[in-house]
Amino acid sequence: MALARFTFLITCAASALATPVLYDGRTPLNYTSANIDAFQSPYVYVVKGSEAASKYISFSTNGPPPTPLWFPKGSNSPIEQTVSAKIDNSSVFVPGNNPDNSQWGFRRTEIIAQNNRTMLQSGKTVWHFSIMRDEAHPLNFTHEYQIVFAEPDDGSHVFGVKVGSSFTVPTASKLSTKTARNLEVLDHALNVLYSTPFDLDTWHNFAIQVDWDARTLGVFASKGGSKLKKVTKLVSNNSTKPVPEGRGDFHFGLLKLPLANSDDTTEQQGDVVHRGIQEGTLEGLYYSGVFVESTTDGVSAGYSSIIPAF
Repeated sequence: MALARFTFLITCAASALATPVLYDGRTPLNYTSANIDAFQSPYVYVVKGSEAASKYISFSTNGPPPTPLWFPKGSNSPIEQTVSAKIDNSSVFVPGNNPDNSQWGFRRTEIIAQNNRTMLQSGKTVWHFSIMRDEAHPLNFTHEYQIVFAEPDDGSHVFGVKVGSSFTVPTASKLSTKTARNLEVLDHALNVLYSTPFDLDTWHNFAIQVDWDARTLGVFASKGGSKLKKVTKLVSNNSTKPVPEGRGDFHFGLLKLPLANSDDTTEQQGDVVHRGIQEGTLEGLYYSGVFVESTTDGVSAGYSSIIPAF
């Protein structure tokens, strides 16, 4: 019965789209904290602190409901739950559970949302996600946050979304910076491809087209219930490694960088992973509409509509 219900939910989700879906990371309505604690599909891992994943990740259809772009045609009912991701002072990731590897410079809560690099990262694929501010747990815009990225094994990002004031050594004298409250889509070389104010109480919808062979990027975006549209030209992303080395894991959540500590040496200040200043406050973001599609039939723009790929 549980399997039948889960299959029904996935079928309803797919019906809101009209392109080949390679990975559906929209949280099923019957997904619970027990599922995320066990790292069960559609997610494979949570980069987090020492507590259970459900301390940092939660799910709901209320306050706020998920982006409306993917509601079934003619329906006002969501087919997914909104994901809440939070960090606090316990959000120190310890790779390999070895205390010597503790990432004291960062505060991290990120869902790793796929585990088939070859299927998702061949040819042309489009990576969808929507982000909303959690004003009950506001960000500190004097810091840099990396909040969506595809990360190859070398630690670089094929593409990424950041918000906040970029990490610098030494720390900039005037923070937050002018663009700190903008969501910025970055290429592999950290060039800003698209920037938009991170407005309150609205979903910011994105779709990033990646050509894994030609190494190019294109960005679609919208706000609220508006359909996605192209907001950039097709641009080169050839600083990435060719596949298969250029493939990586897809993360969404919060990676909060520190402020460089003036009491540290210049070399120590540059060790962003292990050193720096963190306030340890409770902060969060909301996510929904996470899925990956092929461009075979175009790009899903919302409400079962299709627009041309780049």
